[in-house]
Amino acid sequence: MVDVILGLQWGDEGKGKIVDFFAPNYDIVARFQGGPNAGHTLYVDGKKVVLHQIPSGIFHQNAVNLIGGGVVLDPVILKKECETVASFGADFKKNLFISERTNLILPTHRALDKASELSKGEGKIGSTLKGIGPSYMDKTGRNALRVGDILNKNFVSQYIKLRLKHQKLLDNYHFTEDISAWEDEFFEAIEFLRTLNIVNGEYFINNAINEGKKVLAEGAQATMLDIDFGTYPYVTSSSTTIAGVCSGLGVAPQKIRDVIGITKSYCTRVGSGPFPTELENATGEELRQIGGEFGATTGRPRRCGWIDLVALKFACMINGVTKVVMTKADVLDKFETLEACVSYDANDKKTTEVPYQMDGMTIVPEFKAFKGWHSDTTVLKTKDELPQTMQEYINFINEYIKAPVSFVSNGPGRDQIIIL
Repeated sequence: MVDVILGLQWGDEGKGKIVDFFAPNYDIVARFQGGPNAGHTLYVDGKKVVLHQIPSGIFHQNAVNLIGGGVVLDPVILKKECETVASFGADFKKNLFISERTNLILPTHRALDKASELSKGEGKIGSTLKGIGPSYMDKTGRNALRVGDILNKNFVSQYIKLRLKHQKLLDNYHFTEDISAWEDEFFEAIEFLRTLNIVNGEYFINNAINEGKKVLAEGAQATMLDIDFGTYPYVTSSSTTIAGVCSGLGVAPQKIRDVIGITKSYCTRVGSGPFPTELENATGEELRQIGGEFGATTGRPRRCGWIDLVALKFACMINGVTKVVMTKADVLDKFETLEACVSYDANDKKTTEVPYQMDGMTIVPEFKAFKGWHSDTTVLKTKDELPQTMQEYINFINEYIKAPVSFVSNGPGRDQIIIL
């Protein structure tokens, strides 16, 4: 049995905390796609920890954590992250496993990412410059090096061959930055990676399922950044939807039970790309400051706006969401009035559907206003304590997106979550 947690917006919905909340109920927590461009924030013993590669179940000593084949892995970042979680008492040597099919991010992938983004000028997609896109391009181009390859005696020659190919591309970009220090760090991290539990990931997870073990699949980024269904071309390079679970872990669709979708009580986005409900005014800035909306990976200020129910309903539809977790509900505590987008005026045509190509369109959101609750919800523990106006806001969202909001997160703490 596999339950899935994935983002329903443009990322940063608070998936790390939610995975951490659910993890004690599962035997295995598995990342199924994405790379170190995603930052999942947890609080361990009151201290903030941001995980980029390791699944968010690593701090639960009884949970096994698997990095699946759909992930792209930077060994340097993984090594540093292992050192961080070890300082908090997590036993990664025992509880972290990595699929042989996981693709490696090379130093030249990072260089290509940087060179490509610089060449785009004003057309930048907002890449985190972690080498994600070039790594996935090598995967689909059938050139990639994978974790299983580091166990072969000819790994260095394979690396050199791919590096030379990348160098030709870098020459075309006139990229002259010296990355030799990156390479030294990379090979040091490869030696570390060889000491970890490298497994045949799809057999590892299916054998566990057949033994009756419970698996929680953890997504990175979110639905509206999906390579196929997101706001193309301002998207990530992997399948962030439910489809990515099957292709990223090697599990069959009928093994999936609950699909738990995460949404903020409002919307944010990092980097470029369409954002119909963005508030480029004092209200947007207030959301940013109260919500601490600055990227966990990049530190960049996030763009902020009211919740987009058109996009949220679309995300619930294509993922088959069975439960919704609404995070950062407490951020709205101080607002007298809230708004929710219920339709678009897209190129002068009203619609409740997400257009196939938002980029280049004039999209004006049409809002429904709600009275705010204007009270401190961070101290609440049960659904009966929720203010009436907050219940009305949630009930409207339930009805609109055709999926139940089953949990409300009302603060960053592990215990700050209300079951509805």
